[in-house]
Amino acid sequence: MKLEGLVSAQSRLPSGHSALPLLASKQASIEAGIGGEERVAEVLRKYSFSFDTHIFHDLSPTSDFQIDTFTLSPWFGAVLEVKNIGGTLEFKDNPPQLIRTREDGHKDGFDSPVVQLERNYELLSDWLRSRNITIPLYGAVVLAFPKQIVAVPPKKTKILFPNLIPSYLENIPRQKQKVDLDTFHWLSTELINSHQMYIPKPICETYHIPFSDFKPGVRCLLCGRSGMVKLPRTWVCPFCNAKDHLAHERTLREWFLIHKRSITNRECREFLGVEDIHTAIRILKSMDMRFEGNFKDRTYFMFE
Repeated sequence: MKLEGLVSAQSRLPSGHSALPLLASKQASIEAGIGGEERVAEVLRKYSFSFDTHIFHDLSPTSDFQIDTFTLSPWFGAVLEVKNIGGTLEFKDNPPQLIRTREDGHKDGFDSPVVQLERNYELLSDWLRSRNITIPLYGAVVLAFPKQIVAVPPKKTKILFPNLIPSYLENIPRQKQKVDLDTFHWLSTELINSHQMYIPKPICETYHIPFSDFKPGVRCLLCGRSGMVKLPRTWVCPFCNAKDHLAHERTLREWFLIHKRSITNRECREFLGVEDIHTAIRILKSMDMRFEGNFKDRTYFMFE
């Protein structure tokens, strides 16, 4: 959703807007992160472990934290923090920080993945204890591609490339099984059932961009222009004549990702470019959103 919001925001800002370079940079960073996690997932999909294991990607057992990759077995759990940051990397301990040096010598600072890993480790431990589960937890920082050069590694944390993950997991001690198979499968189901989708803050709030800077209107997926017109049971683009009967759903989703978590009938009409109040009512009701208030002052919510 964070990536979707960034892409939507850039498409609705005028060319030359001062926020565009920052949004494009954030988009590139997120896409790199997703690419890194997909690389790890690909390696793990192809490997057959010699012991029972369940692998979870982008796991959020509570709204407080998100684990890039978590491997669970009856003997242990392993938390993997995946990073895809090109250049030469230095892991600093005081203060905790990751320094990246680019080829041109420019340096960038990032939050320490070691701190992120330790925080996820502690929060997952708390989550397991709340269910009376005690198993050893291990962790490592994974650099998605070998082109990432580590000049100064962290002192206590394991650094891996994706192709080293299977052997790392295979070599974790398994002298005594910590949970039986029934508990192992129950715990896996509990992790999935506890998973909460991460809902980012709206773009306006995160990057302090006035909503008035964004162009309203229903955009055409075919030609990219805004201004699709509402017809009975569909929308039509006045520029290329493309039709899209679900265009309002995509546009309202952009409202929630860019502006705020709620919308009124009036705001819906202004953003979609429709004049009839009853048309807006039908559109909002068709999306099965939670609402508060009576007919006149009703407010709808999409992400909660």
